[in-house]
Amino acid sequence: MGSNDEDDSGSVVVINDYEDSQPATPPMEQPMVVGAAAAQAPIISSYNDKIRPLLDVIDRLRLLNVMKEGIQLPTIVVVGDQSSGKSSVLESLAGVNLPRSQGICTRVPLIIRLQNHARPRPELYLEYNGKMVPVEEPQIATAINIATDEVAGSGKSISDIPLTLVVRKDGVPDLTMVDLPGITRVPVHGQPDNIYEQIRDIIMQYITPKESIILNVLSATVDFSTCESIRMSQQVDKNGERTLAVVTKVDRAPEGLADKVTADDVNIGLGYVCVRNRIGDESYEEARKEEARLFETNAHLSCIDKSIVGVHVLAQKLVQIQANAIAKCLPEIVKNISAKLDANVSELEKMPKALTSIADATQAMMRIIQAAKESLKKLLWRGEFDEYPEDNTKHGTASNLSKDFLTEEIKGLEDAKGIELPNFLPCEAFLRILRRKVEMISYLPIKFTEKVWDYIDDMVTSVLTRHSEMYYQLKVSAKGAAHNLVQKLREQSINRVKEIVEMEKLTGYTCNPDYMREWNKLMNQQDHFINQITGTNQITGTVKPCPIICETEDKFPIICETEDLQGFGEIQDLWEIHGFGEIQVEHLRQHANVSILQQAFDLKMRMVAYWKIFKVRLVDSMALHLQYRVHNLVNNDIDEIVKELMGPDEHGIEKMLVESPAIVAKREKLKNSIKVLKESKDSVAKIMDRIVVYDAY
Repeated sequence: MGSNDEDDSGSVVVINDYEDSQPATPPMEQPMVVGAAAAQAPIISSYNDKIRPLLDVIDRLRLLNVMKEGIQLPTIVVVGDQSSGKSSVLESLAGVNLPRSQGICTRVPLIIRLQNHARPRPELYLEYNGKMVPVEEPQIATAINIATDEVAGSGKSISDIPLTLVVRKDGVPDLTMVDLPGITRVPVHGQPDNIYEQIRDIIMQYITPKESIILNVLSATVDFSTCESIRMSQQVDKNGERTLAVVTKVDRAPEGLADKVTADDVNIGLGYVCVRNRIGDESYEEARKEEARLFETNAHLSCIDKSIVGVHVLAQKLVQIQANAIAKCLPEIVKNISAKLDANVSELEKMPKALTSIADATQAMMRIIQAAKESLKKLLWRGEFDEYPEDNTKHGTASNLSKDFLTEEIKGLEDAKGIELPNFLPCEAFLRILRRKVEMISYLPIKFTEKVWDYIDDMVTSVLTRHSEMYYQLKVSAKGAAHNLVQKLREQSINRVKEIVEMEKLTGYTCNPDYMREWNKLMNQQDHFINQITGTNQITGTVKPCPIICETEDKFPIICETEDLQGFGEIQDLWEIHGFGEIQVEHLRQHANVSILQQAFDLKMRMVAYWKIFKVRLVDSMALHLQYRVHNLVNNDIDEIVKELMGPDEHGIEKMLVESPAIVAKREKLKNSIKVLKESKDSVAKIMDRIVVYDAY
């Protein structure tokens, strides 16, 4: 389908050494028809018994749109620069008139299916947009233009949606070809600025698959190496192993043509064929007579081997190449169809069946909840992350030490001063300090608990969403129900942690023997400490700094800042270790009363020893509480989600009967794909035992 330049006065099809390079194929070889005899013979003899079944099965697969399933089919793809004579070649092969106009007249891929038909009346029809339109032979060009406008729109824009022209006519070769828009770089009025890119993308889509046979139409009037169609075909077929070149307009540049096609500077692996197409109002019979005369009488063209000239030679070679390609590719096509069919059937079986009753919906919901329980047990209880591989690194931030050593203890003693026995520490001083210290860190257990429940909320929502993915309404409702449940448990858990903290502020109590052991150990350093405060340097007379206070380490609580928690089998120690380090004691020298310093030191060491007990007890209490809550969540509380989903009237389950549009579309797509693939498999099976295995082209 080219421009008015395509009715060239001379064309030749030359296939360099093709016959010599290919093994003989007796079932298909026919005597070469040349000269005047060629003008009287059909364009090609019928090979129905051997070739037609192969073409029929491929055409059937193409009609079923099996290529949309990723199954590539052997296809003769016709490409050429604009005005190269491409449509004239197709007209000569099909024996029918195709649209002609200035500029691009092929605006969509046109699949031309030629079938040799012995009946006297030709049968022609167009297939597009799911319909089949019978066409009278004189009206073919008009009908194609109308169909093109319907597919690609009126004007000069192009589309990759194909039309199919079926020609059943006596004497035509059994061929199926795809005619693509002619390549142009300069857009004309009404064409988009990126017309070249659009045409290039369509051509590359068709010629890239290794199953495609490229029929490259070249004008004898140009340097082949400058043709854009050659450049494109070389990108996907560098050695030309599946490219056949057709040289047109040979009467306009006959001189040196024989050397030009013999030299093969552009690597056309399947060779060249030179043809003369119909000119003006010539009939196809007249055109063939003139073609035969031209190649016999022209001084430059008559020296070209007769096995590579003429439309009849082109037809014969295309039929043979196509049949060999089909026979070569068909086993792989069968394999790919079966593999794709098995994969789609397996995927469809994995999809949930459409729910048609309340009982089905209830069973599906219970399966989902049970599966979610098992996933949550692995994630939150056993710390197994095989379903959700994540980075679970812990990170923490440390708190600061108090700078004024013993200042708090001395103030506490002074505040609690009253009538008391000597050497007895007032209990109120200890409790005041304890309460202040606990109050200072009280936000940390709460903040940690909030982070834990944030994590649980995310995990429960994620797990339920994953398991209910196939049920759109259930997924939406389950997300809300899960969040509501976790928020309720979160509030209860935070209140419990607050209660634990308040209990610790109430009084100082422990029966842990480690308290006394640690306190006695610390008190062994009291005399050394007091001497450091009251003593002076014998040489300088200056106050000696206290380089070391005690050998113990104090610990202060920190909050865990991790985003992911590695389960709840144990709560990690949330305390950062800090030694007292070197202490400046100048501020303590103002206290002349050594007794108050001794009591302050005693109080400090009691607090250090008790704080260790408090810390372990708080962490243990939180750990036990959170583990208990998580255990109840995954084993019992999650059942509340079912109650919320079903609703007070138990009608909420009906929502599950409404499927996600995406799931419905996916199921229908798989069903349609399976139907197409099954039909394709059946079509191929009927022909497999009739295939004659030809040598590869």
